Amino acid sequence: MSLPFEKYHGLGNDYLVLDPVGTPEAAEPVSRLSSEEIRRICDRSRGVGSDGILVRTPDPSPGAFGLRILNPDGSEAEKSGNGLRIFARHLFEAGEVGSESFVVETAGGAVCCEVRESG
Repeated sequence: MSLPFEKYHGLGNDYLVLDPVGTPEAAEPVSRLSSEEIRRICDRSRGVGSDGILVRTPDPSPGAFGLRILNPDGSEAEKSGNGLRIFARHLFEAGEVGSESFVVETAGGAVCCEVRESG
């Protein structure tokens, strides 16, 4: 299985971002990632290597972005500060958000985010 991804670093963590929204052929494989596949992908010796996988989910509440946060052991996290920072930056770089605040829905609830450019 081939999945397009981007890798981001933020405050000492690195995450893979999988954004299958708008790519129907990638959405199903991403939604079916098993714990073993997640562990293999995150493995620093045999996989891509990361502190986790951030997966954009379709159909959040109107005006929000959906996010699943997968730990390198294959479990799902409710929230991750660095994961949210990285996902917000991904949305900003993709041109989907600007300097206005926006909402990201996670398993742990909705989080208000804002991207600020550093000078």
